[in-house]
Amino acid sequence: MALCVGIAGGTGSGKTTLSRYLAENLAEFRVRVIPMDKFYRDQRPRTIASLSGQEYEDFNHPDALDLDAVGRELREALEEEDIVLIEGFLLFAVKELADMLEYKVFVDCPSDERLARRLGKFKSGKYTQEETVREYLELVRPRHDRYVEPTRWQADLVLNGSLPSAKGGEMLLEWIRFKASMPMPRCI
Repeated sequence: MALCVGIAGGTGSGKTTLSRYLAENLAEFRVRVIPMDKFYRDQRPRTIASLSGQEYEDFNHPDALDLDAVGRELREALEEEDIVLIEGFLLFAVKELADMLEYKVFVDCPSDERLARRLGKFKSGKYTQEETVREYLELVRPRHDRYVEPTRWQADLVLNGSLPSAKGGEMLLEWIRFKASMPMPRCI
């Protein structure tokens, strides 16, 4: 049974960057990274922003994800790999998935910085900067406050996603190496 580490935090907080860093530096193990972003349903819920009345396709609600498919891939990976890193901003909000994690990491980052990163990520996309900011303020941030931030208390470790150094990631890397090298059975 694999060592299963869950990485959660707000959109743009650094979860994917941390997952990649860990996977690249754990080459001595069989590692699978499961990004929850790849499990969005084709048909996502739609929601109306309370202030503007604008309708949005809601990528920030648990119903936007195929949670059964996430669970299947996670169970499969736990049987096949030494280490499983699963990352997603809604990860801890889904009890069935959170209960499968041996270790939980929350990447914290202020909302203004997450918005700035989002603007950088989507600047060449189909949305204008104004549309990206409006969606963030009307939908993304309220969903974060409802589904992501309350799960922070579940984390075994909270990492600062704003720091330019990788000290938190380095400490987590060494802990994972240590735990994955131990010949003890794991209970999930």
